[in-house]
Amino acid sequence: QVQLVESGGGLVQAGGSLRLSCAASGRTLSMYAIAWFRQAPGKEREFVAHIVWSSGVTSYQDSVKDRFTLSRDNAKNTVYLQMNSLKPEDTAVYYCAAGQHIGIYNYWGQGTQVTVSS
Repeated sequence: QVQLVESGGGLVQAGGSLRLSCAASGRTLSMYAIAWFRQAPGKEREFVAHIVWSSGVTSYQDSVKDRFTLSRDNAKNTVYLQMNSLKPEDTAVYYCAAGQHIGIYNYWGQGTQVTVSS
């Protein structure tokens, strides 16, 4: 089992920045990739970005590619999502997820709310 805890959400004005954290514990050696998803009110959950744990290779959804950056701290088993130039349409609950394959995530955090005011 892998446990994931997100933090760092909050209220920010458009153009501002936030850094989300996803701290992993448990059988972290079984993780291959960690991803961030988000779900806005009334919308389906969507992929935001993922990072391959061992190599640090990242991939981003097109709408966040030039504004969000993933990084990891292996010693702390933590992944960070740095979000810059935030827009109201970034408002959502952000979830981190982990799995042994990209696209297949077995473990999910509880989510953290990000609200961007215009």
